[in-house]
Amino acid sequence: MHGWRTLLVFLALLLASVWALAVTVQDDRQQKIEISKAPQRIVSLLPSLTETVCALGACQRLVGVDRYSNWPASIAQVSRVGGGIDPNIESIVALKPDLVLAAGSTRGADRLQALGLTVLRLEPRTHADAQRVLRTVGDALWVSPSESERVWREIESGVQAAVQSLSPLARQQRVYFEVSSAPYGASEASFIGETLTRMGVGNILPASMGPFPQVNPEFVVRAQPDVIMVGDSSRASMAQRPGWPALRAMQAQRICVFKPAESDMLVRAGPRMAEGARLMADCLNKAAGAGR
Repeated sequence: MHGWRTLLVFLALLLASVWALAVTVQDDRQQKIEISKAPQRIVSLLPSLTETVCALGACQRLVGVDRYSNWPASIAQVSRVGGGIDPNIESIVALKPDLVLAAGSTRGADRLQALGLTVLRLEPRTHADAQRVLRTVGDALWVSPSESERVWREIESGVQAAVQSLSPLARQQRVYFEVSSAPYGASEASFIGETLTRMGVGNILPASMGPFPQVNPEFVVRAQPDVIMVGDSSRASMAQRPGWPALRAMQAQRICVFKPAESDMLVRAGPRMAEGARLMADCLNKAAGAGR
């Protein structure tokens, strides 16, 4: 009799796992999204979300991505469905996704939802956001929480290693980080600014300016940063900006110009934040050496 009871309990637990309730996750608009089974056909409309899916071991489930998603290399053959401001609704619907990942600002998300697609809107802007988004996407993909935690611990460990790699001299520097040639910069309020703060270096753009403010080039001249970090797209315009050739950082060549692939990595709050932190730490250590 005891054996039968044990068997019945086992069967009940097995049935409960098979007929488990749908996973419910909350997006950035505080909407609760119910996902009845593990998604197998995913469309991602934000590069950091694409990278998060892959970091969680679900790259093979992607059937469509935005035109800017370019990592890892294995997604090169995945269908392109426009961008965050111009998603191709028809192409997305034709892919028959069981989950669409989009930024909160993605145009057409409401339309996709109205057409019956499950849309999860998430847009990481800070370190805390990146951790929350990783967990939320993991839940939505039915990835075990322990796996999501493992991935986050690796990211955190990598960022901390980059922080600890800075020389004492490197920590005394003040930085101007340019995210695009408009120019827009990364302030203390951005996830890039948070990384710099963890490194103990100064940021000439205060949090009060917003995460990624448009910057008057004369503001940078007045601030006189010790180190300038820019993407390759800014290289040509820098020398044409009023007062910039006289910047001490320019004259001492304390400038790090990142290649396009490096810039892409640096401006995405996602799984590669540790690699971005290492890149910034290398720049700061080299700049400190150049300043001797």
